Amino acid sequence: MTIEWRYTIEQDLGVLSIAGYLGPQAVHRFSGAVGWVVARGTGPVIVDLTGLRSWSAEGQLAITDAARRLAEAGRGLELAAIPAEGSLVPAGEGPDIPVHSDLAAALAAHTGFGPGGEGQQEWRTDGWPA
Repeated sequence: MTIEWRYTIEQDLGVLSIAGYLGPQAVHRFSGAVGWVVARGTGPVIVDLTGLRSWSAEGQLAITDAARRLAEAGRGLELAAIPAEGSLVPAGEGPDIPVHSDLAAALAAHTGFGPGGEGQQEWRTDGWPA
């Protein structure tokens, strides 16, 4: 089982939406999505987990690795709508990862961001719903 992803940028904010199960088999695909994100856009990235059914310990570690990769590129990572079981990304050495209750709250934390405006760009996997 793997994940599907969609990356949207507008202004100086990116939203990486993940759907499926972020387990050991999906970590490589998630890492590839993060590479896509690092290469495109500027500013912070919100990882929207609204469509994520669950994640494993390996998936959570992939999130912390993504935060490190983005920090090295001068960008921050934030989470929105972590999976319902309430597990959080493991603590450790690395950048802080703000957690928002949902995507709307994460977007509200960034004043001036309005989804759907001019200049918006989007990339996604083939399996992402249109």
